[in-house]
Amino acid sequence: MNPIPLALYIHIPWCVRKCPYCDFNSHESRHIPETDYISALLADLKHDQALAQGRAIQTVFIGGGTPSLFSADSYRHLLQAIHRIVPISGQAEITLEANPGTFEYRKFKGFQDAGINRLSVGVQSFSEHQLQALGRIHNRHEAIQAIATARDLGFERLNIDLMHGLPGQTVEAALADLQQAMDLQPSHLSWYQLTIEANTHFHKYPPLLPVEDTLADIQRRGQRVLSEYGLQQYEVSAYARQGQESRHNLNYWQFGDYLALGAGAHGKITLADSGKIVRYNKTRLPAHYLERNASRTAQSSAIATSELAFEFLLNALRLNAGFSKKLFEIRTGQSLASIEAPLQAAIDEELIERSGEQFRCSARGQLFLDDVVARFLG
Repeated sequence: MNPIPLALYIHIPWCVRKCPYCDFNSHESRHIPETDYISALLADLKHDQALAQGRAIQTVFIGGGTPSLFSADSYRHLLQAIHRIVPISGQAEITLEANPGTFEYRKFKGFQDAGINRLSVGVQSFSEHQLQALGRIHNRHEAIQAIATARDLGFERLNIDLMHGLPGQTVEAALADLQQAMDLQPSHLSWYQLTIEANTHFHKYPPLLPVEDTLADIQRRGQRVLSEYGLQQYEVSAYARQGQESRHNLNYWQFGDYLALGAGAHGKITLADSGKIVRYNKTRLPAHYLERNASRTAQSSAIATSELAFEFLLNALRLNAGFSKKLFEIRTGQSLASIEAPLQAAIDEELIERSGEQFRCSARGQLFLDDVVARFLG
């Protein structure tokens, strides 16, 4: 039996309106072929069934796009059918990304009844001005109401997505956003800085963003606020109450395996027989994904042996807890001795800290994380 835990990512590529900062595979549409897409997802999984290698799915993440545009009946059918093809663990974490502009009590009760037990709500900001600048379809009241609705329904595992470093944002405005989020008592917060990505509206027409000193002040003071409210940082942009960490994202960061379903979805699988670790992605355009009758995989390639340590550390060093020698060797199939020279150099330069067989980035190393990880390439 393959010892690497298995997750499942499902991509729903449609949204009401494309946000100017978004570089995800999302497509505006008023006419979504929901039933046909669910059928395509299941056909895709049947084709890839052997990749599970007898393992049960431990976590499911339904991302987008705007997955909450689909009906509860569709997700009930989808999850039940997935379970018949590749078993879903009875203790699985099943997350749905949701837009506050699509919240309805009855619909989200249906999501819960379908088996979804964790919500990730894409608020991004509670400022009316910023929500308009970010192209969001919801307003402040709808964001607050969405979180309240989720709480009323009993979703104990609840994440709020919140951005900082927004166009023209002051330290005070960023902290006000954070304070509003804390008043809503989420179990998890994804709090990340806006970055301008290629192939976005913001890249073509760059907004004026806060200067570095302001960004540093937002980060420093914001982390203090989060700590006071009992949310501890466990990854670069992830904060959680004890025991409420995102199990699905932890699987990514710990170099676990994950199946991919949906247009443009990415997967990673460790092949137990050969020891090869394969990354693959599905065809990107929804129309092409729907049309295919055989494999919907667009690209697939094994990670080169010389790049495995880099790939592992690119994820694992994002975690505050870092990684253990055992985890590195199980997930990469390599001995820790294979990276002894660059690892020891980083320890000597106080970029990485060692405690027994556990390794993590130091506070200084976190400031230069990309440079630290680059030392292990090739």
